[in-house]
Amino acid sequence: MISEIRYPISDDLKRLIAGENETVFRMMEDRFCVVLGTRLPGIRISKANENGDIQSTLAFLDQIKLAAKHGTPITRKWLERLTESDNGKSNKTAKKQGIPDTPILRNRFGLPVIAKTKSQAKLVKAIEANDVIFADGPAGTGKTFLAVALAVNSLERHEAERICLVRPAVEAGESLGYLPGDLKEKIAPYLRPIQDSLGELIPQEKLRHYQEDGAIEVAPLAYMRGRTLKHAFIILDEAQNTTIPQMQMFLTRLGPHSKAIITGDSSQIDLGPRLESGFAHAIKLLSKIKGIAHIEFPATDVLRHPLVRDIVRAYETKGRKV
Repeated sequence: MISEIRYPISDDLKRLIAGENETVFRMMEDRFCVVLGTRLPGIRISKANENGDIQSTLAFLDQIKLAAKHGTPITRKWLERLTESDNGKSNKTAKKQGIPDTPILRNRFGLPVIAKTKSQAKLVKAIEANDVIFADGPAGTGKTFLAVALAVNSLERHEAERICLVRPAVEAGESLGYLPGDLKEKIAPYLRPIQDSLGELIPQEKLRHYQEDGAIEVAPLAYMRGRTLKHAFIILDEAQNTTIPQMQMFLTRLGPHSKAIITGDSSQIDLGPRLESGFAHAIKLLSKIKGIAHIEFPATDVLRHPLVRDIVRAYETKGRKV
């Protein structure tokens, strides 16, 4: 059980979000039963009593820091809105909903990576009992990041010999065909989100060693054809943009002692109008098979900027999905 941790943040950003007389930090202390030490670099977070909720404090700080970086004024009204979006759930409520506070692993800053929503907790639990998991939900619900964290944890505990992170190279209404560079350079933008997740979880030198050693491979989906992936943890991201033959090809790459998480958003399909998504098709066809699980992430689980959740809801209300 974590009783104290240091949250990395620059002094300038810390002053920006603190408010007059550090009112924001005092509010967080009261809300989450913690003590925030701000004199040294970063923010030291410790429990004030047995009800101290460090997990929620970290999530709250993430939201405020992201908003401040994007120029959002940290006003009392904005904080009240953020607090309301959190639904006032205490750590005890989270536990009742099945959200564990045991870290999956610690990231490169030493911070714990923990399931923050009920759906994320379901994904963590599902990977223990299943070898193939479909995770379907809107952008910002943490599907990909959590999947990568589970994969890294599996690698570092020697449960898997390697990680394969895969994405289909489908353009979201844009064309990269005229960009300069060779095939590797043209594909790089598609794989950037996965690289970002790895960079947050693993120190740079260690990540470079893993990739040079072949323990971590990031590749487009087309590179999977003809392979059998043994003792591997495989993640297929943006799977809604696979065709049915591509999804069948990917799923049949799974070898002995391997696991696969397929993440996607059924509301954001960038395929042509005549092509059926292999992601949605596979969920309907396979989710009742023993050893295969399907986890749905609702819009209320969006963990990005608080406005993203409202944007997703607005499009869904109007009958259009993004």
